[in-house]
Amino acid sequence: MVTHDSTSTGTASQMTPEEMRGLAARLRARAQSVLLRHQPEQHRDLLTAASLIEQFANLSAEILASGAVIDGLSRLLEVVGGA
Repeated sequence: MVTHDSTSTGTASQMTPEEMRGLAARLRARAQSVLLRHQPEQHRDLLTAASLIEQFANLSAEILASGAVIDGLSRLLEVVGGA
């Protein structure tokens, strides 16, 4: 008998760009805390993670905005009988 062992993780709920920016701000604040200033590697890692999350949030917002524009254009074309 063959069994399938799934190695994939469950799907996480999707964060909005604003939620991602909030997470980045919290990570940055934690990195700036007095406790982590004396742990340079963790400090640097948290700052890097915060920056990457902010970049991803910006890209996500751009993609969502582009999708809305494309969806609007598609609907307009349907209305005028083009597509």
